[in-house]
Amino acid sequence: MFQIKRGIITAEQFNVLAESVRWGHPTIDQVKIALENSLYTGCVVDGNEVIAMGRMFGDNSMSYFIKDVVVMPKYQGKGIGKLIINDMLSFLKERTPEGWKFCVELMSASGKEAFYEKFGFQRRPSMTNGAGMFLMVNSN
Repeated sequence: MFQIKRGIITAEQFNVLAESVRWGHPTIDQVKIALENSLYTGCVVDGNEVIAMGRMFGDNSMSYFIKDVVVMPKYQGKGIGKLIINDMLSFLKERTPEGWKFCVELMSASGKEAFYEKFGFQRRPSMTNGAGMFLMVNSN
């Protein structure tokens, strides 16, 4: 039975998940700081094993960014990613006063866009919005 838990993922568990999908990973210290400064961290457990996770940050008002969604390959296609995204959106709705609006953004991994479209996310660029962009900086 899969269960989602908020705020418990460790840097070590984060790196195991990142490696499982071939992202590589930063140092444990860097991941610890990132997790501590995230607005939301949630992980899915199967028994005692952490099999998936999501991480998000934001301004607690109008803007949020889903940074990481990872499901171990052997658990993909079982609704676990959906569980994470739904929990993230529920988390935000629980914290948002009635009548307020907010924006949630993300950068999809290539080929995974259709997964996010099921939740109402729109691909960018679009006719009315510019392209999602990023810059990766190596401090060496």
